[in-house]
Amino acid sequence: MGHANHFFSVSFSPGGNLLASGSRDTTIKLLNVKSGACVRTLTGHYGGVASVTFSPDGQLIASGSHDMAIKLWNVQSGAWLRTMAGHKSRVCSVSFSSDGQLLAS
Repeated sequence: MGHANHFFSVSFSPGGNLLASGSRDTTIKLLNVKSGACVRTLTGHYGGVASVTFSPDGQLIASGSHDMAIKLWNVQSGAWLRTMAGHKSRVCSVSFSSDGQLLAS
């Protein structure tokens, strides 16, 4: 998958065409499921990325990390949109509600 270290989490996009993986190497890789090619690498976390998930509409990725932060990313551009801090420990899991309005960690 192209990570420099083992990965903790994988998630398929709602349409099934992309696979996101979060790794101990602090990156998120977006892979084209059909070709296996790396479409994009998302960087910005300072600790291993323990959890990745797509929003129900497939437009966002949320990532939870050992750096105690959650980041939101735009799937199309790969742009970092927002960091949510405040956790007192590692963020081990993130999940969107079915309507995409809430994010739990």
